[in-house]
Amino acid sequence: MKTGRKTAWTSVRDEWRRYISPLLLLVGLSLLGYVGSQYYQMHREQKRLEAAWEQQQKASPEVSEASAKPVDDGLIRLSIPKIDLSAIVVNGTTRMDLKSGPGKITGTPLPGEVGNSVISAHRDTFFRHIYELKPGDEIDVQRNGQSRKFEVTGKKIVEPDDLSVLKQTDERQLTLLTCYPIYYIGPAPQRLVVFSKLVGKNEVAQSSP
Repeated sequence: MKTGRKTAWTSVRDEWRRYISPLLLLVGLSLLGYVGSQYYQMHREQKRLEAAWEQQQKASPEVSEASAKPVDDGLIRLSIPKIDLSAIVVNGTTRMDLKSGPGKITGTPLPGEVGNSVISAHRDTFFRHIYELKPGDEIDVQRNGQSRKFEVTGKKIVEPDDLSVLKQTDERQLTLLTCYPIYYIGPAPQRLVVFSKLVGKNEVAQSSP
């Protein structure tokens, strides 16, 4: 009797083993496909924003070259040389917004204006390497024909409900925000915050029409 039960169990186990590997493979391929599609959508949207940015930078043919300035349509380019980051910032931080690029948190000022401008992005896309930033590193923001240079002043780890990082100020600050730890599997429990201050502003050379 025991032998019969053992044989039945062995048969079920062997049958399960036959299907477990293909099932795991299918799940893995499905996950890769999903992640790949998300990155493709992000890349495509950044390309679209890049094209809009380039169009914005072109001087109007009706204005003399000496006084030509691009029309400000709200597009912002964020560049961080140390981590080789260059991306167009979107306005908002909803799930859909952050699929397109780094997002400026609604209610915070534009980078370079008085106050604390806060830009957020996913830790596994645009802000994957901001943990490498140290005091003195440069952050460049271009908008409305001007380049604004920020200098990193520090960084810290905070809890998700810590709203002090959004606190406004009379100075011109830029704060970068992402989930932490960077390589955590699943929803990350904390937030990484990088602080910087405005140290310079220059006119941007215009693109040729």
